[in-house]
Amino acid sequence: MRRTARLLTGTALAAAGTGLIVAGPAYGGVPGDPSGGLLLRPASVVPGDRAAVDTEACGEGGTAAGDASAVGAGAFTLAPDGEAGTTTGRFRVPPGAQPGTYEIVATCAGSGKRVAGDLVVTLSAGAQVYPKGSVKTGVGGALGPDPVQTAAGVAALAVAAAGGTWLLHRRARGDGI
Repeated sequence: MRRTARLLTGTALAAAGTGLIVAGPAYGGVPGDPSGGLLLRPASVVPGDRAAVDTEACGEGGTAAGDASAVGAGAFTLAPDGEAGTTTGRFRVPPGAQPGTYEIVATCAGSGKRVAGDLVVTLSAGAQVYPKGSVKTGVGGALGPDPVQTAAGVAALAVAAAGGTWLLHRRARGDGI
């Protein structure tokens, strides 16, 4: 009993120390908070998808200049949305974007306030991804890329087999080598 309690306590402390218990939202602030952050929808995208960006940091009727160059999408504009105090923009993640987490930034016009949020780029939206191409192990296949070398190897094996058979036949007859 004592050992189980120590094990559970140690596991809980290790998880808390590494931050596994606390998970942060994709939103940099609390909705309705004027200091806000940058909300990315969806928070996880596949290369080629579109992403929407919302913030309340610029105030009602505010505009902002967005920067998604970290993921390769470049600059985009955020304009006032129909909701009170929300500024919205959109950009397309390039099809060649590599998987990873990228910081998307918006700078409010007028106040110069800078807000940021993280966008996660994944390889697929849940579908299994299979590797393509060959594995470079250093061991060649049965048929190499060069047909001339393959033919030379087959010919060398045929000559060796014929010579070995002839020598074994002579030895079996008693002629010697």
